[in-house]
Amino acid sequence: MPKYNLINQKGDFLSQIDLDDEIFGISINKQVLYDVVNAQRASMRQGTHATKNRALVSGGGKKPWRQKGTGRARHGTIRSPLWRGGGVAFGPSPRDYSVKVNQKVRRLALKMALSWKINNKNLILIDNINL
Repeated sequence: MPKYNLINQKGDFLSQIDLDDEIFGISINKQVLYDVVNAQRASMRQGTHATKNRALVSGGGKKPWRQKGTGRARHGTIRSPLWRGGGVAFGPSPRDYSVKVNQKVRRLALKMALSWKINNKNLILIDNINL
């Protein structure tokens, strides 16, 4: 069990406490940490981006001119992506970016992060915080 210093809010040493190896003594697997952080960052994305395609643009129900005999190119609607004021071809649509990560893997990543912090002396244990 690793021992770690416990301090108060002013930074004075209080005591040494034993930390549980089950939480603070885990070997680091970078891929697990990467997967969990990547999933959390992906889940933060809103995914509300959207454009109107040819089906969502209002109007354009009538064929602009007859199919044959005008000498012009054939068209079925004025809301085609080829036309000004038409819909966007293959534009962004709302989607959910969240990635599923198993609960045991999530917990393992948290324990790995705490173990890494303890090993690098980047963790400060404070007995009580009074605001």
